[in-house]
Amino acid sequence: MSAALGEKVLLRLEQVGLRFGDVQALSEVSLQVHAGEFIALIGANGSGKTSLLSALHGLVKLSGRREVAPEALAAQVMVFQRPFMLRLSVWRNLLIALWLAGVPRQERRARAEQALLRAGLAGLRDRPARALSGGQQQRLALARAWARQPRILFLDEPTANLDPSAKTEIESMLASFKAEGMTLVMSTHNLGQAKRLASRVIYLDRGKIRVDLPCEEFFNTHDLDPRTELFLKGELKWDMT
Repeated sequence: MSAALGEKVLLRLEQVGLRFGDVQALSEVSLQVHAGEFIALIGANGSGKTSLLSALHGLVKLSGRREVAPEALAAQVMVFQRPFMLRLSVWRNLLIALWLAGVPRQERRARAEQALLRAGLAGLRDRPARALSGGQQQRLALARAWARQPRILFLDEPTANLDPSAKTEIESMLASFKAEGMTLVMSTHNLGQAKRLASRVIYLDRGKIRVDLPCEEFFNTHDLDPRTELFLKGELKWDMT
């Protein structure tokens, strides 16, 4: 943490690097996450999106500096592409998540009820969580995250491998989180999704931030660098060289 962090800056990375063996996953990455932003991380496979999410969330050992504002230090949640579900009911998955997060016992039931309603899962509260469809499991994962009332929500491709209807349901939930002022950072391969949801777009290439712009400016600027243009045209799918 640092007293230099501004009131609206929740998280900052400065000259961050991350290696996995011989692979340099991130290099010289610097950015700030401000309260209320919805940041979309885009880039080709292998560009560093998941690594950057892990670095922001503090899941990996880095070089450089990671600073978190005091109010966001214990109020961060990450939803993975394939969320883990306990071998218990939908309801128990919610209650245990709140217990593990340290939510007072007298608050857990009300929060869990609200979360079920937000996710459209109230009628499935007694169903085994692992018996839900992929889209329903992802909505439950978002419900668990929302119930913890995070300041920052990290999302790793939350609609990957879901059908169009399930994607629409997830996007609707995320849009409502954004409208309530939650700060979100999401990796996605879906450029349409980034356009619909994000307020800011960060394009990663070979472990570095190549472009960081407000969403509308990113998709309407015609003088981006050549590799970014290739990616936007769908001609830069893998980034392993």
